[in-house]
Amino acid sequence: MDPQISELARVQAGLVARRQLTALGFDWDRVARQVRAERWAERTPRVVSTFTGELNRVQRAWLGVLHAGPRSVLGGLTAGERHGLKGWQRDEVTVLVDDELSFEPVPGVRFFRSRRPFEILRDAKPGIPSASLEHALLLWAGYDATMRAGYGVIAAAVQQRLSTAARFLAAADQLKPLRRSRDFRRLLADIDGGVHSGAERDVAWMCREYELPPPVRQVSRVDTDGRRRWTDCEWTLADGSTLVLEVDGSFHMEVLQWTADLRRDRRLTRPDRTVVRCSAYELRHEPGEVARDLIALGIRQDGLAA
Repeated sequence: MDPQISELARVQAGLVARRQLTALGFDWDRVARQVRAERWAERTPRVVSTFTGELNRVQRAWLGVLHAGPRSVLGGLTAGERHGLKGWQRDEVTVLVDDELSFEPVPGVRFFRSRRPFEILRDAKPGIPSASLEHALLLWAGYDATMRAGYGVIAAAVQQRLSTAARFLAAADQLKPLRRSRDFRRLLADIDGGVHSGAERDVAWMCREYELPPPVRQVSRVDTDGRRRWTDCEWTLADGSTLVLEVDGSFHMEVLQWTADLRRDRRLTRPDRTVVRCSAYELRHEPGEVARDLIALGIRQDGLAA
């Protein structure tokens, strides 16, 4: 095989676009001979592989971007995986393409058309063309995901230290107009300033809306190890026991932090004190679910403890 083609195939996980081969002087008749000899395989009308057999995950991603053309990039959760995002992998490959492009479908690949300038979307990292983490996830969260999943993936990217709230906010500015942008900005403000500032407002709103007594906040407690802790919200119930609500600012928490929170709950719990948790997302978007559970645990809606 020509050294230039060999190097191109190596860089692209064994996949080569016909346009690339033509540019290197390798015409379609020579491609056909390689395919007939079963040294190569035609994967789509636009892309061949310099091997036969099943494609792995990386090769399927290359197939998608090579089939779509030189201005395409990985997008959505596929781009997230490319940038190191854990826990959000999907089987389907997502490729962002020009709004003007039209081509044959590829099994296992979803082409997401965008009118936004690809010069803004494209990440500078070498290797398979990809949108930046922030642009890819914001577009997915705004147009492909449920609100809960959209919030979750943005929070996960920050929690996994792949990005920051400031970088997401800058990307949101570049993507205007962006569906759900206002909601994402509120989430990012909470992440940047500490979730509890926003969660405190949401707890207060939930109590007013569902006629629950307001909690006592930031109560100093000593756990079973003798360490001083401060709880988020507490209510004293009619039987004299205490109900504690702790608010999590995440959806896919880091394992170490999650473990520490669970241990903290256990050590704050006593026969007369129950600790329960909810997410900041629930407080903002599903407050009725949280209120219903608190009522079931002993808080009355007439403003008095049950």
